[in-house]
Amino acid sequence: MGWAALVVVAASAATLGVHGAGEEGIRAVIRLTARTSFVLFTAAFAASALARRWPGRTTRWLLANRRQVGVSFAVSHAVHLLAILALARLQPVFTDASILIAVLGYVAIAAMTATSFDRTAAWLGPRQWRRLHLTAGYYIWAVFLASYLPRTILESPAYAPFVVVLLVVLALRLTAGRGYVPSASTSALRSKYTSFR
Repeated sequence: MGWAALVVVAASAATLGVHGAGEEGIRAVIRLTARTSFVLFTAAFAASALARRWPGRTTRWLLANRRQVGVSFAVSHAVHLLAILALARLQPVFTDASILIAVLGYVAIAAMTATSFDRTAAWLGPRQWRRLHLTAGYYIWAVFLASYLPRTILESPAYAPFVVVLLVVLALRLTAGRGYVPSASTSALRSKYTSFR
């Protein structure tokens, strides 16, 4: 998690160094952190389905470290928010509707992050924890889709891979079922690292 945060912050600083601290540089940081957030979120969101569908060392590692990946996503998106706020000082960024969507998205991220630790998860309880993380996770998924799908249609097919990944992740989660029965050691890891289920 610390390494992920360091990489995101360092890459953002390097981007500003290349493009400058004006509008061009800030927009470049927004694009960069949108993509790092996308990768981290989809990895955490798909971890359980991937482990069920294709059990192996890599998917088990991802499942065991899902909480750290999810919190790393929150860090990346916090940097993304700072860049958006910096751009908003230079020109209008949000419409009324987009402000509401963005605020709800960050509320969802904050709620998932706050309950990604043993003490807060235990305080919330397993049923409420699962309900919160499912609802917030699918909301964030929908926000990413609402961001990339119109761009794919109206701006450039270069955004299409993001849409494809989101749809594949959704299909995996809906079809993976419970066919994968983990080993005892993996079950212990899953009970400890349960964020972004």
